[in-house]
Amino acid sequence: MKSALISLSRVCVWLTVFVCFGAPVHAQRTQKPPLHGKHWMAITGKPLAATAGAQLFQQGGNAVDAACAMLAATCTMWDVLSWGGETQALIYHPKLKKVIAINALGVAPTGATVDFFKSKGYDFPPEYGPLAAVTPGTPGGLCHMLAAYGTKSLAEVLAPAMEMAAGYPIDAQTANSIERGKDRIKQWPYSKKVFLIHEGEDREAPHAGEIFVQEDLLRTLRKMVEAESEALASGKGRKEAIMAAYDRFYKGDIADEFVRGSKEQGGLITKEDLANWKPLEEEPLKITYKGVDVYKLQEWTQGPVMLQALQILKNFDLRGMGYNSVPYIHTLYQAMNLSFADRDFYYGDPYFTPKTPIQGLLSEEYGRERSKEIDPHRNKPTIGPGDPYPFEGKQNPYVSLLERRKQLVQPGKEEKGDFLPKHDATPPTAAVGSASGAGSTLPVDSVYVDRLLRGTTSVEAADAEGWVVSITPSGGWVPACIAGNTGIGMSQRLQSFVLDSLISPFNVIAPGKRPRVTLTPALALKDGKPFLSFAVQGGDTQDQNLLQFFLNMVEFGMTPQQASEAANINSNQLWLSLGGTKTDDRKPRSGSLLLSKETAVDTIEKLKSMGYTVQLGERTSGPINAIYFDERHGTLWGGSSNNGEDYGIGW
Repeated sequence: MKSALISLSRVCVWLTVFVCFGAPVHAQRTQKPPLHGKHWMAITGKPLAATAGAQLFQQGGNAVDAACAMLAATCTMWDVLSWGGETQALIYHPKLKKVIAINALGVAPTGATVDFFKSKGYDFPPEYGPLAAVTPGTPGGLCHMLAAYGTKSLAEVLAPAMEMAAGYPIDAQTANSIERGKDRIKQWPYSKKVFLIHEGEDREAPHAGEIFVQEDLLRTLRKMVEAESEALASGKGRKEAIMAAYDRFYKGDIADEFVRGSKEQGGLITKEDLANWKPLEEEPLKITYKGVDVYKLQEWTQGPVMLQALQILKNFDLRGMGYNSVPYIHTLYQAMNLSFADRDFYYGDPYFTPKTPIQGLLSEEYGRERSKEIDPHRNKPTIGPGDPYPFEGKQNPYVSLLERRKQLVQPGKEEKGDFLPKHDATPPTAAVGSASGAGSTLPVDSVYVDRLLRGTTSVEAADAEGWVVSITPSGGWVPACIAGNTGIGMSQRLQSFVLDSLISPFNVIAPGKRPRVTLTPALALKDGKPFLSFAVQGGDTQDQNLLQFFLNMVEFGMTPQQASEAANINSNQLWLSLGGTKTDDRKPRSGSLLLSKETAVDTIEKLKSMGYTVQLGERTSGPINAIYFDERHGTLWGGSSNNGEDYGIGW
């Protein structure tokens, strides 16, 4: 009788998965349990930061309030970002029944020109220091989202972050990253003051579990809260009061000290750069895949890459190929490469000229044409940008430039596995390389192993009222140059510009312009209702991993937790967006393919025979954070990858 009940129970579980997610063709057990919630869910990169979101929910806040609290906490924890970085968000508004895009990316400062950087010997803007900074976007983005769509005061939302700035037990990952970066940190006096609290000792960074105090940052956050309080006392409403805090940051004494500290250390940002910047609300981009509407930010991010790849992949029977089969891996790799080739040339700030032909790039017809370029038997090592202009009724003005560009892009053999920028990687903690009997697979470079234990974070929040928030914030990661006595680490996002129009005429640096970034939250609706909210860290791999997470659920019937832990592939046959200051550092690496070390030897050998150079990684899936909306049961499912310290709380 007992075994019969167990069998019946297993059947019921299987049927539940089938009804919610489709046929579970790869229903693996997960290392972390799935999250379930009825009223709300908060997921982000650190447990303490997720707790900050939970606190706001418990105080009656909505998903925007909770997301802003998590954003503030992650910045305060340097996970791996700071208050001087940038915020990219998608918000589902349940009353308007629409997705709203938030562009809180900073801009290149006055004086940040091609000639300026070339005169210093750069092929790309630098990776670190004050000259790597765009204007800070996160404080403005947080204030805007909270004022427009939240319900709480700034004081309430910043309370957890302020308590942490007053002193919190620092986690080992952040503490160790400070220690590894201490030689660079010592170049900047304000950074040294904050980070190297044991100067002169063998270990100069904080120890794991030590109370880490940030007095300057606490003072800055207090000033913002004081501005809000004073505005309320003068009779202003909630929204105006929050924006008074915004003004103090960008136009008041906080701005004065930020600019002074930046210039003292050689930075370019001016008071006018801060005052003239503002966050923007935009219409997101969208395509429909098998009845699911997928939303991404505009082409100032790499987000459209995922949409382009889906348009290409519509033309193949992915489910019939099978999850991570040789045909599936090959087709996926080729589709991603086609999409990234377009990204690398055509994407850029839509508020500057030239204008990206985004309508053509996202058209179903263009995707169908690009799919015809895929050879089912071999990797194509010289994939280049396509011609989307005819698909919006225009002629391509860059035909001759694209011909010349072919000489610049002659991808060579992979020599090392730089699948991620350095700030998204950690030194080796486990052996990776060749699978037993796999032959000559290359070892993954030492900056990549357990790769996303650190890096850009993500924030996911949803509530019973229907508000949904997906954020991929970043910038100002350790080792960060802190701007004066503000406690605020400056962004390093300027490096995502190019200085040579032959690489991309759309993403050439100019004052007031936004770089084309890798940061790319995602939302999906089905039948006009929230279906999936998901985001990930990891530089150029972000939309590669989000694409596969989405397909894992939609094509292969995985639950959010299964999909977030499932082994992905990564391509390095693209121009790197971060890291390196010379052109050769960033060129595409033909056939460079990252697979899970659990991949079958036969699969590896077949892929190598198709022109791939294979590397094997311990974990290859994220870390992805996601919320799935179970319409049938009226509940929330959460997924949080097993790759790092990402953590979720639901109720």
